[in-house]
Amino acid sequence: MPPSDRIRDHAGQGATTVAAHRTRRRLRADQARQLADLLRHQILTGGFTDDTLPHESTLATDYRASRNTVRLALDLLRAEGLVDRLPGVGTVVVAQKYPHGLDRLMGLAETLHEHGTVTNEVRTMGPAPAPAPVAERLQVKPGTDVLYIERLRRLNGLPLSLDLTYIPLDIGTALLGADLENTDVFRLLETITGQRLGHAEITLEAVNADTHSAAVLEAPRGAAVLMLERLTHLADGRPVDLEFIRFRGDRITMSGLLHRAL
Repeated sequence: MPPSDRIRDHAGQGATTVAAHRTRRRLRADQARQLADLLRHQILTGGFTDDTLPHESTLATDYRASRNTVRLALDLLRAEGLVDRLPGVGTVVVAQKYPHGLDRLMGLAETLHEHGTVTNEVRTMGPAPAPAPVAERLQVKPGTDVLYIERLRRLNGLPLSLDLTYIPLDIGTALLGADLENTDVFRLLETITGQRLGHAEITLEAVNADTHSAAVLEAPRGAAVLMLERLTHLADGRPVDLEFIRFRGDRITMSGLLHRAL
């Protein structure tokens, strides 16, 4: 075989080897992500005794994965802040996410009452002209004063969410002297209006924390937060509460029960 042909043949074999290596690496990364999803579910549902994960070799056997894949999966969970590696102990759960249901209209304290005490730090509260998008959704004229409230909400002392709330002023005025530090706005709205809340329209998306939100939530700047936009109506259909809620993504998990309807 001429030297030039041997060089081309060797180069071709090298390219094949590199491509195969990349394929294996990508496949291992895919498998690690799948395994991390399964382990995350067990972590969040208390599936591990004493919050300690089985040894890597046990996980590899249980999930029919290689040790390298298991290590990559645990690295992903460590990056999320869910687990850590302790010398002489192994991999342990170091953080807890709290369940927030999406199939019932409840305030945060009502939702998380089994997990501890929710307290509210009222950072800003007072009348403010309604921006056009707020006015449209609350069905008031643009520029009309509404009650604006900004609260930092904590669970057992840990920052959990930053809530921005807009309420029509004819209802919101009665909130000015209320105990917002220890009471959900939902309960206060029902007391003030004499009506039950009826339904809410929600939108949930992931956004990066801005400088202000990150500082208030004590989260890294640019960290992913869950943004819940919620417009709540009274039983008679009137919109009374527009909220933009930023949840720390490492401390909350959203869940619900969906029924198929075509």
